[in-house]
Amino acid sequence: MNRRNFIAHGCTACLSIAVAPALLTSCTSTRYITGNMEKDGLRLNKSEFKTKGKGSQAYLSFIIVRNDAFKYPICIYRFSETDYTALWMRCTHQGTELQASGDFLQCPAHGSEFNNKGQVTNGPADNNLRTFPVVVSNNDIFIDMRKQS
Repeated sequence: MNRRNFIAHGCTACLSIAVAPALLTSCTSTRYITGNMEKDGLRLNKSEFKTKGKGSQAYLSFIIVRNDAFKYPICIYRFSETDYTALWMRCTHQGTELQASGDFLQCPAHGSEFNNKGQVTNGPADNNLRTFPVVVSNNDIFIDMRKQS
């Protein structure tokens, strides 16, 4: 094999190793909804988490609520039928909107990362994310926007 072929094949192999994980994590699409704003918060249906699975009902691990009533979106993680967490997607370092990627949120500006409970896992952010109380009743999920949990 000559040098040119070696470099071409080597670069292709390295690129495929670097890009493959990103492609695999992007196989599941992120669901964006607006939710229903009420006087004290945001209401949505649990069915928003449902997705088609092979032969059985499957659920998304999170959805993102974008609504004109608030400046930053809210990421809602589903842990079980009755356990949810609502996180304000504003980095506590310098206020950049976060990006959701599986079980964590990442700041595109300086690399801070937060887990699906809103806790800092990687700086430069020092403070956890703002969270909101979540009340589950029958098929409804209510996010109380009046206070932080």
